[in-house]
Amino acid sequence: MRTFAYDRAADASTIASALAEGSTRVLAGGTNLVDLMKLGIETPDRLVDITGLALADIEWNDGSGGGVPGLRVGALVRNSDLAADPVVRSRFPVLSRAVLSGASGQLRNMATTGGNLFQRTRCPYFMNVDTACNKREPGSGCSALDGDRRNAAVLGASQHCIATHPSDMAVGLAVLDPTVTVVGTDGVREIRFADLHRLPESAPERDSTLRQDEWVTHLDIPPLPPGARSTYRKVRDRASYAFARVSVAAVVVVENGVFTTARIALGGAAHKPWRATVAESELLGAIPSRSGVIAAMERELAAAHTFPDNDYKLSLLASTVASTVMSLADAAADEAATR
Repeated sequence: MRTFAYDRAADASTIASALAEGSTRVLAGGTNLVDLMKLGIETPDRLVDITGLALADIEWNDGSGGGVPGLRVGALVRNSDLAADPVVRSRFPVLSRAVLSGASGQLRNMATTGGNLFQRTRCPYFMNVDTACNKREPGSGCSALDGDRRNAAVLGASQHCIATHPSDMAVGLAVLDPTVTVVGTDGVREIRFADLHRLPESAPERDSTLRQDEWVTHLDIPPLPPGARSTYRKVRDRASYAFARVSVAAVVVVENGVFTTARIALGGAAHKPWRATVAESELLGAIPSRSGVIAAMERELAAAHTFPDNDYKLSLLASTVASTVMSLADAAADEAATR
């Protein structure tokens, strides 16, 4: 690891200025950043430690006392605390389950909500400084195109990068439509979660739409619709401490025997959490059925591009979405039958 300067942020106002100076990174949990520094992938001149700031609260507002209803999550909330929070578990089980699907207990005790959003890909060529990687070194090429592509993206990739996004939590958040508040030298800015991460296009080194001087302070998650059911399902090579081959986050509402809400996000499929908007549109107003969900996913995946070693993801995504969505729809039907 190369030499770097270390500062503890005394207040939020000075962080954006430090970031604007250039090779500076914000340090929170450090579970990804420090690993990448050890490998020589991240080489900041300066770290600004923000762990002393008061950004570790989870606040639920039901709207009865005024204000905007919803859940506010500070950027420094530990992943383990987020997953265990009673409001998150009862009202947003998709988020709790997504967080618990990621990493290990020890890592979740250190990792933070803000940092988890900006995990970098675990593509083996990104993680190996001896290989060409446009994400790590722009313009150097993409070794994955002719290499190991078993976990490569099937949606939204480009000729410059076929890496996938690694975060489980971010996939869970994608179906909750939160707003992300960031602070920069120009002040405070709110970003729709759907606009936070970006596809690789010709600049895969950029994972998000954050500007150089911006950092996250908190997320605001709106309440789910009445009757909503949500969950997260992850398919991986081993039962724990493994990244997703594919994953699915879903929120559904079934009223009078048809879907009135259908939100689906895919993990392990693209350079960012992929909101399956085509499938969602197909399912609205439809009677829940496995064949219907599979058909909707086939239309969603019509734009996919695969290689011989990752084409298994198409059928795996369709079947995982179908199982996940139908488990929620069946639970709704069982509850309705017992009323």
